[in-house]
Amino acid sequence: MGNTARIIWSTVGVTVAAGMLLAAVVWGYAMRPSEEPCQSLQFIITDRAERMYFTEGELTSMLQAEGLYPVGRTIDRSLLHRIEKQVLHHPMVRTAECYLTPRNEVRVRLSQRVPLLRVQTPGDAYLIDTDRRVMEARGTVMDSVLLVTGAVGIQAAAKQIADFAEWLPTDDYWRERIHRLHMQTPQNAIVFVNGQRVMMGPISGYERKLRKLQTFYENSPEEVKEKNYNELDIRFKGQVIGRK
Repeated sequence: MGNTARIIWSTVGVTVAAGMLLAAVVWGYAMRPSEEPCQSLQFIITDRAERMYFTEGELTSMLQAEGLYPVGRTIDRSLLHRIEKQVLHHPMVRTAECYLTPRNEVRVRLSQRVPLLRVQTPGDAYLIDTDRRVMEARGTVMDSVLLVTGAVGIQAAAKQIADFAEWLPTDDYWRERIHRLHMQTPQNAIVFVNGQRVMMGPISGYERKLRKLQTFYENSPEEVKEKNYNELDIRFKGQVIGRK
C-alpha cells in the first residue's frame, strides 16, 4: 500500500513538474527576444461583443506616432513592455497585455473601460467608470447609464453617487424607473421617477428612502395618479409628501 501511494505521488509530482515546465517554456518564449522580424500585429479586444469604443486602426496609429509599431522589427522584452504601456495610455483601455507568439506575431490582449455613470453640467461632461476613475465622454460610448446633472463634484461622483449608480442596476424595481439624478446642491439630490421629481435630500440612505417610496407607489397607485403630484418628498423619516 505504501509503495503504491509513493508511486501515485511520484506520478503526480512528475505531471505537475511537467506542467510547470511547459508553462515556463511558453511564458519564456512569449517574452523572449527574437532575431527574426515581427510578421504582424494583432489586437485582441476581449469585450468586443459588449462594447467597442475605438478602432484597431486608432491603436495602430498611436503606436506608429510613438515609434513603437513592431511589424518588420526585431522584438525584445523592452519593446513589448513599451507597446503595452502605450496602449494603456489610451483613454478607453482598461487592461492590456503584450506578448510575442511562436510565429513572431505581436499580440496585444486588452479590455475596455466600463462606464458607471455620466456627469453632464453646463461647464463639463465626463463619465465615471466601474473603477471609479474619470473617463472621457466620447460619442462612441453609447452605454445606458445613470445621468447625473447639477452641482456635481468629481469626488462625490466617484464615491457616494457612484455607490448609488452601482446599486441601481441590481434592484429589480428601480433599475428601469430611475435614469437621472439631479444635484440641486451637494447635499440635496433629486431623482426622476418616470418623469416625476422626487426630493431625496442627501443621497446617503438611498436604499431606505427608495424602499419607502416603492411601498407608497405600490399601495396607493390610484391616489398618486388622481392627485397628479408634480413632486414627491421622501426626505423625512416615515413620510412621503406630495406637492402639485
